[in-house]
Amino acid sequence: MLPMRLYTAGIADFERIRQDGRIYIDKTDLIYKLTRESQFVFLSRPRRFGKSLLCSTLKYYFQGRKDLFEGLAIGELEKEWKQHPVLHFDMSACKNTHEKEEIYNALDAQLHDYEEIYGRVPEEKNLGVRFRGLIQRAHRQTGLKTVVILDEYDAPLLDHLNNPEKLAEVRRIMQEFYQYVKICDKDEQFVFITGITKFSQLSIFSTLNNLTNISMDSEYTALCGITKDEMLTVFDPDIQMLADRYHCSKEEMIDMLKQQYDGYHFGEDSQDIFNPYSIVNAFKSKKLDYYWFGSGTPTFLFEAMKRFNTNILELEKLQVSSSQFDVPTEAMTSALPLLYQAGYLTIKGYDFYSRNYTLDFPNAEVKVGFMDNFLSSMMGIYNANTQGFAGNFYASLIHHDIEGALKLMQAFFASIPYLDFGAKELDDIAKYEAYYEVLTYVVFSIFNYRTYTQVKVARGRTDVVVFMPDAVYVMELKMRGTAQEALDQINSKDYAIPYQAEGKPVVKIGIAFSQETKTVSDWIIEQ
Repeated sequence: MLPMRLYTAGIADFERIRQDGRIYIDKTDLIYKLTRESQFVFLSRPRRFGKSLLCSTLKYYFQGRKDLFEGLAIGELEKEWKQHPVLHFDMSACKNTHEKEEIYNALDAQLHDYEEIYGRVPEEKNLGVRFRGLIQRAHRQTGLKTVVILDEYDAPLLDHLNNPEKLAEVRRIMQEFYQYVKICDKDEQFVFITGITKFSQLSIFSTLNNLTNISMDSEYTALCGITKDEMLTVFDPDIQMLADRYHCSKEEMIDMLKQQYDGYHFGEDSQDIFNPYSIVNAFKSKKLDYYWFGSGTPTFLFEAMKRFNTNILELEKLQVSSSQFDVPTEAMTSALPLLYQAGYLTIKGYDFYSRNYTLDFPNAEVKVGFMDNFLSSMMGIYNANTQGFAGNFYASLIHHDIEGALKLMQAFFASIPYLDFGAKELDDIAKYEAYYEVLTYVVFSIFNYRTYTQVKVARGRTDVVVFMPDAVYVMELKMRGTAQEALDQINSKDYAIPYQAEGKPVVKIGIAFSQETKTVSDWIIEQ
């Protein structure tokens, strides 16, 4: 039996982690290097990726808390341990604030805490001037330059990302506060800013022309998250524990963890990065599950996808230039930058000649959670309904009950309000059929089955192809036609022939849809 292991799930305070003896993955050699290379640093990472723990670690390091770093890499590297004043602002306190007074109050509370230490001049009226006063007084009073840490700088803005009028109002407040970071550069030892979205997206740091963005810097891709080597060493006993629980070998469990939680890349030379929140929760709960999506629904992202009429069928294996996913929010012409920066897509390849990146879902957890939430958030149905359907549908598939699975699809599709994916005319058959292609794609993708639409073959395009563990489904969909006509098209155009080499049964399915009932009206299965 394993001795008690204390995990860091949900804990972002470095002092508590070290004093409790919790498992900590040592990143302090990177911290030491970073704090000497640049004065102003920005790091973008998805939510729940360790940004707040990194900020906390930086805070205690600059406060000179040598006792907390005993046994870590920086304990040997650092010789002076100066006690700098640190102003650490957690901007998530301004989250879900819908009135400017709420944002003022949230910032006022954090400023007040530091003013209790360093004082306040009565003439300092607005938030920004008070911030400047703190930075300068902290330097003068201690004799050491001030360290400023702004964690989740964009939290107040993401709430209003799809409301231009409200966004402009919130941006003005944040600009008033943030502008003094540059003005006080002579009083600052180090400034560290984290967020989900790229710093220049909201033009609030326009005066910080010397801000170093390390978000895609190959030197720091592992600063947040867990590398494979770190997982294999730090969590070796936990991997064995899970393997025993799932009655598989250790090597098989490593593969399962990799498929479920690995796959993030934050630059063209990035090593594989595991989602730290999911990995730690999997070991703590002793179960593989979908932890990252369970920790919060990305409302701002799905709203942006609606606004830009995002085609969900085009989100896998995207070939794009950096200018398509690394652009300011005001210049966005698609939801792609948000999908990347928020962690729903990641870099899977880079071509040095064309300078194009391949973007895709990082892993099974993200893809499955994304598809499940897509149904709930974009189609106006509740998660409970989605999960109830998903469980029954999956049970039918693994028991090879295709007939039963299609009956469930029939009932489920009928419960979904029609969503216009940008089609201008509902009578346009091609676009109307595409609606059901999207639904079929999402339904199978929920279980991480490889699903493709409009697949080119020698004599045409197959509507939907699904690669199951033990079969290949070749589907043709018809709106103004019969299931027999759909099946005849599969056979007459030899849609199934390319998949016979897979070594699995090929199941041909013709499906007819009704424009009146907006669901499956009939189907024919040929095995």
